[in-house]
Amino acid sequence: QLQASGGGLVQAGGSLRLSCVASGFTFAHGAIGWFRQVPGKEREGVSCIRKDGSTYYADSVKGRFTISRDNAKNTVYLQMNSLKPEDAALYYCAADPINYYSGNYYLLRGMDYWGKGTLVTVSS
Repeated sequence: QLQASGGGLVQAGGSLRLSCVASGFTFAHGAIGWFRQVPGKEREGVSCIRKDGSTYYADSVKGRFTISRDNAKNTVYLQMNSLKPEDAALYYCAADPINYYSGNYYLLRGMDYWGKGTLVTVSS
């Protein structure tokens, strides 16, 4: 089970931190990712963190977003800075409990388990 939170309304240039709490698998062994989707558009892989702590980002968010994990809390965070109107979307967290694939694969293909999204709105 994956529960995302932290979305909201922010002005362009502002920041938000999303959280994803996971349960039902050995969190420290899994890869966790953030994805986003705007109605009418394809889902986009935003960022991913593997069990070894290696991180991956979409080009559109590199330098602005930071993903991190706290295995003691079964939580992954996505710190989003310098937000732009085009970052507005429904953000989902997802997981692969066995962390089989590379981070870039996950961003492209998605993951096995998905939570409900949290909405991020960015006003210009």
